[in-house]
Amino acid sequence: MSPRAVPQLADSDEVFRRIERLPGVIYSALVPNERGLERARAAAVGKISVFTAASDSFTRRNINCTIGESIERFKPVVFGAKRDGMTVRGYISTVTHCPFEGAVQPSQVLDVVRQLLDLGVDEISLGDTVGKAAPRDIRKLLDEIVPRVDRSRLSLHFHDTCGMAVANVLTAWTEYGIEAFDTAAGGLGGCPYAPGASGNVATEDVVYALKASGASLAVDERKVIAAVNEIGKILNRRLSSRLSQVQTEQTAYEGVA
Repeated sequence: MSPRAVPQLADSDEVFRRIERLPGVIYSALVPNERGLERARAAAVGKISVFTAASDSFTRRNINCTIGESIERFKPVVFGAKRDGMTVRGYISTVTHCPFEGAVQPSQVLDVVRQLLDLGVDEISLGDTVGKAAPRDIRKLLDEIVPRVDRSRLSLHFHDTCGMAVANVLTAWTEYGIEAFDTAAGGLGGCPYAPGASGNVATEDVVYALKASGASLAVDERKVIAAVNEIGKILNRRLSSRLSQVQTEQTAYEGVA
């Protein structure tokens, strides 16, 4: 990403240089244009993500172009990435609500999905950027998408603004068989172009909810919580994860006892 557009990502190259890479882990990056692809290639990124939206108003504010213009911009990026053996994910923001246009129809989302797949994108991530979606909205969306796109190519990206993200994850998993979700430890994240939106749904909350619902996951939520506690110290604030808050309160109670 351009440091001018998102200052928080100015040191992405350095992060890729300094991380300890582990076998079996896919290291990916958002790539908005050909210059970004060059940087990703130099950083030995294994997977890239291009990103657009289901509403033109949001796309203009997010990447300064229309949906159609964004698709045209992606063509050389996707071609170059595939030529280099990279996997390509396509992110679609505002799949249920747009902060500027209101409700978004599933047919609008499907149109963008088809355009991205026609480009050669391997995976599609559907994002509730505003965080207003409820399970009813997710059912409406997936009723349109799942019959037309192999669910193994789909992932969901929920923000937890209204506290419905975990319920939406469970709806997508139990009722539609979706198995890929974007999460962030401690509920970190957000979007500067979606006024009022909170961070992404917390990794540890999703792991706990899925395990409690019968899913088999290799992720240890206790280790995620430990990482969240350290991140909170660095940021000097309490993060929004429900599970980490519960554990902190229990630990404090046991200490008093």
